[in-house]
Amino acid sequence: MEHFNIAVIAGDGVGPEVIEEGKKVFSGISRIDGNFSVSFTDFPWGCEYYLKTGEMMPADGMDLLRGFDAVYLGAVGYPGVPDHISLGGLLLRIRRGFDEYINLRPIRLLKGAPCPLADVRPEDVNMIVVRENSEGEYANVGARLYSDTEREVAFQTAVFSRHGCERVIRYAFELARHEKRSLTSISKGNALRYSMVFWDEVFAEIGQEYPDVETHSLLVDAASMFFVKDPKRFEIVVTSNLFGDILTDLGAAIAGGMGLAAGANLNPERKYPSMFEPIHGSAPDIAGKGIANPLASIWSVSQMLEFLGEREWSQRLLSAIEILLMERRILTADLGGSAKTADIGAAVLEILGR
Repeated sequence: MEHFNIAVIAGDGVGPEVIEEGKKVFSGISRIDGNFSVSFTDFPWGCEYYLKTGEMMPADGMDLLRGFDAVYLGAVGYPGVPDHISLGGLLLRIRRGFDEYINLRPIRLLKGAPCPLADVRPEDVNMIVVRENSEGEYANVGARLYSDTEREVAFQTAVFSRHGCERVIRYAFELARHEKRSLTSISKGNALRYSMVFWDEVFAEIGQEYPDVETHSLLVDAASMFFVKDPKRFEIVVTSNLFGDILTDLGAAIAGGMGLAAGANLNPERKYPSMFEPIHGSAPDIAGKGIANPLASIWSVSQMLEFLGEREWSQRLLSAIEILLMERRILTADLGGSAKTADIGAAVLEILGR
């Protein structure tokens, strides 16, 4: 029997509540299947840990995580801890340390999910955004000079390496070829004449190796408009760290809201563990109330299952989420229901067991 050993960092705010439902579903699926098992090891890292120890995770935290099959992250951030500390000390440290250079975000309008756009059908919003996850605008290169004087100046340097651009763009081309779907590159080459022109050149070069893949290129401002006006034109999307971060949140807004937004941070070579997470944030205003929507954390379990080789269960779980949305019997308040967070995992398992 195959066994999956998952490291869990529930984190802050609603993180522990929504992650508990994801664990419940993963464990339930393993029991239904009977051919694999799963165990979870919880790590109490996050902002509360920081306030006690002065660090978001211990110095040997990466070594502790290295032997797991995957990392399951709830949320990072809480009032009283600056965002750049909470993010840099945990989420970004793991992404960089484990070379999780692919951020994979499904933007898919499931049947039954709310959509703020008029006359949009579920089949009109069905894209996968491949976001560069290791460098670009988030490379943490910069400086502050002449602090606290009238001459103070801040530098923030975006880093675009050939190695970094080629590997994320090639991953996107391979995905588009495998899925038999078009690929759209999103940049800003008309204004960022070094980094984004370089990105565009690399995209064109690699595209010559994939003549069977239909390609498009858009400026990020035009792409933002088309995400809203004509989302069906996007199938596979590849873009930089910053643009991907912003566009995928826009995508979440048109595909049911942040409560349905899941994300995977992948090390495709599997040299290190990959990390899976709901991306809605810690939502401290509703933490502890039992009303947070855990479907994003359950969707991220679907992504984890696919990456671990359980593709059939990945698809079945996503279908179960869709059935839950269509039946509208057990939903949290953000989706028009009255169910509690702790009700959702059991409801999904009930559907899977039918």
